[in-house]
Amino acid sequence: MENLTAEVAKYISVALCTIPMAVVAWGITKFWQTLFDNIGRNPQANTELKGYAMVGFATIEAIALYCLAIAIMMLL
Repeated sequence: MENLTAEVAKYISVALCTIPMAVVAWGITKFWQTLFDNIGRNPQANTELKGYAMVGFATIEAIALYCLAIAIMMLL
């Protein structure tokens, strides 16, 4: 019975790791929406905004990758 409880706790903790991924998906949607809105308002800033956009996108995406890595490590 003790081993079963540990397995259940492990799967619950892995499921909880998916919550930040949903927040990351929302964040990426808001990120691209804001970027396209700003480029639409000021097309001359396109090249400058693209540089900041790639850094921001990579930072947001890294959160999801860290959550995925932690979830996989918990399953092993």
